[in-house]
Amino acid sequence: MSGPLDGITVVDLSRALAGPHAAMLLGDMGARVVKVESAGGDDTRGWGPPFVGPEDDPVSTYFLSCNRNKESIVLDLKSDDGRDVLTRLARRADVLVENFRPGVMDRLGFGVEHLHALNPGLVILSISGFGHDGPEGGRPATTRSPRARPG
Repeated sequence: MSGPLDGITVVDLSRALAGPHAAMLLGDMGARVVKVESAGGDDTRGWGPPFVGPEDDPVSTYFLSCNRNKESIVLDLKSDDGRDVLTRLARRADVLVENFRPGVMDRLGFGVEHLHALNPGLVILSISGFGHDGPEGGRPATTRSPRARPG
């Protein structure tokens, strides 16, 4: 897809609401967006109803709409192989979007300083439900719940 951001590469580490939506808009404007999912898949695949797809593997329409115009890969960011792939992506990317709780990127070894050492021009969008500091800074904005499945 061409657009004003054609030629821009975005690494999307976000899950849920503002992060996927922001990366979706960048994809809508022509950026190449690489969504990184955990081995279990993005939790929002189970946010519904409504769901579409085969009865034995339905996917939420929320997930499909917020992840349009994206490529998707699975990485275990706690493994050496997963961190190696993310390192290579970060070196080539123009933008990285993440919405982990504050401190998670540091614990994974991908704090702002390290990311900028890999790629000094990388634009980092870090979204938090309650801010990065202050009394509620470490609080998650959403909680994990069992996947709701139709039927």
